Amino acid sequence: MANTLVTSSIVAEESLAVLENMVTFGAACNRDWEDTFQSASAAGYKPGATINIKRPPRYTYRAGRVASPQDTVESTVPLTLSQGGCDLSFTAFERTLSLTRLEDKLTAALATVANQIDEQGLALAHYASHAVVNPAGALPTTQATALQVITDANVLLDERGAPRKDRKRALIMNPKLNGAALQGLAGLFNPGSKVGQQYESGMMVDSLGLNVAMDQNVDVHTNGTQNVAGTNVNGAGQSGAAITVVGLGGTITRGTVVTFPGCFAVNPQTRKTTGSLAQFVVTSDLAAGATSIPISPAIVLTGAFQNVSAAPTTGSPFLILGAASTAYATNIAFHKDAFTLAMAPLWTPPIKNVVSVSQKTHNGFTIRVLEYYDGKNDESVMRLDVLFGWAATYPELSTKIYTV
Repeated sequence: MANTLVTSSIVAEESLAVLENMVTFGAACNRDWEDTFQSASAAGYKPGATINIKRPPRYTYRAGRVASPQDTVESTVPLTLSQGGCDLSFTAFERTLSLTRLEDKLTAALATVANQIDEQGLALAHYASHAVVNPAGALPTTQATALQVITDANVLLDERGAPRKDRKRALIMNPKLNGAALQGLAGLFNPGSKVGQQYESGMMVDSLGLNVAMDQNVDVHTNGTQNVAGTNVNGAGQSGAAITVVGLGGTITRGTVVTFPGCFAVNPQTRKTTGSLAQFVVTSDLAAGATSIPISPAIVLTGAFQNVSAAPTTGSPFLILGAASTAYATNIAFHKDAFTLAMAPLWTPPIKNVVSVSQKTHNGFTIRVLEYYDGKNDESVMRLDVLFGWAATYPELSTKIYTV
C-alpha cells in the first residue's frame, strides 16, 4: 500500500488527536465556551481577544406571603486568548516524508504545546484556588493518610457546594503524590481490575468520586517568611477584598492561603456555618511591615452572596496555612466548572500566500497547520498554532492539596 504523503489537512487531523490526548488538566475543565468563540467570528480570533464569562445570579429565600423583590446581580470573569505553537522545518528531500514517518516529530512538537497549555492552567489554579487541605504537606504513603487527604478534599468541595452526582470532580496530582497515593491505597480498591490497572500503568485510576490524573506541570507555591501565626486583625466589622492588620513581621507571597479569627465559611445556599474557618488566597506579594492583606474571594457578610458567618475578630491573629519559607506542590482537586479552558480558531491567510493551510476542531480542541516555503534555503516550514485562554470561573469549587 502506498504511503499517504503529508498535507496540512492530514497533519491537522493527526495533530489534533495527539494534542487532545496529551492535555491532562485542560481535559478535566469546563470547555463549554468554545461555541461562543466558534460562532462569534468565522474569520478567526487574534491574540488578546477577550470574552467575559457570566456567572449566574444568586438570591435569598423569602419566608411568608409578602413579596420582597430582589435585584439581579450578574458578575463576569474575563478570559483572554494567547497564541502559541511549535514550528517544524523540512528540506526539499525531507518534504517527501509520509505521515507515518512524521508522527514521531508531531508527537514531540505537540508535547511542548500541550505542556504549555496545562502549565498555564495549573498556574492559574495555584493562584486562584483559595483553599488548602493537607497544609503540613506530608506525602500520604499509608492507607489512612491517603484516604484522609482525598476525603478531606471531597469534604471541602461538598461544603462549598460542588456537585457530586454529575461525576465531574477531578484530582490532578504531581508525580510524587501519584506515587504516594499508589502506595497508600494499593490494598484498598475493589474490583481487582483497578488494582491491575494501577499495577500495570503505575498511575492512580479514578477513585473515591474523583477522576484522577497525573501531570508534571503541577505548580509550586512557596510561603513567605511571615510566621504561621500572623499579626492581629486591626479593626472590627471588616469586609471586602482587603483586611487591615497590624504590620507584618515577615513577607507573604501571592497564592498563600490564610484564615481569619471568628470568620467561618458558610454553605453557599443556606448561609449556615460549616464550622470550618473560611479560607482566602492572598492576591499579591506583601513585604514585611504591610498592614493590608488583599484577598480573594472578598468577604461578604450579608445578602445572596454571603460567604462567611461573621467579620474577622479584631485583636486576634490571622493564620497562614503551611510553614514559613516552605515550598509546596499545589496538587488540585476540583469540579470541572471551577476552571475554563477555551480554544478558538485563528485567522487563516489566503492560500496564495502559503503552500497550504488547514484548521481542525474536535471536542473543543482547535489547531491550525500552516505550511510555507522558503525558496532561498529550499526549505518547507510547517507551523502548528493554537489560540487558547484560561479563566477561573468558579475557584470556590476547588482546593489545593499541599505536598512537599
